[in-house]
Amino acid sequence: MPDVPEHPIAYTALEPGTPVQTVDGVEFATVQAVLVDEQVSVFDGIVVRTEAGTRFVDADQVGTIYTTRVATTLTAEQAAGLPEPDGSNLIHIRPPRSLGDRIGRMFGRGRR
Repeated sequence: MPDVPEHPIAYTALEPGTPVQTVDGVEFATVQAVLVDEQVSVFDGIVVRTEAGTRFVDADQVGTIYTTRVATTLTAEQAAGLPEPDGSNLIHIRPPRSLGDRIGRMFGRGRR
């Protein structure tokens, strides 16, 4: 099976279920949700699902978001000590959008 090319993407294109890796490339979680402060349109971080439960990765700890994975700046030890999401972090969870929604928005047609 050929390798799927990976490209950096914006947080707005990040999909739930995307693998999340430590700085040395070890997968420790999958994306559950993207957190955005809608008042100022700023990426706040991601909520991830780990073996230990749901955890919060702050935007400062996210290195690069690719089409196939999220590369963090965390070591394995730091990843194991991530906090649970706090209500103060949950400003707005951007829900996943369907391909139809995204194409419709590209052509100026929102949901009615």
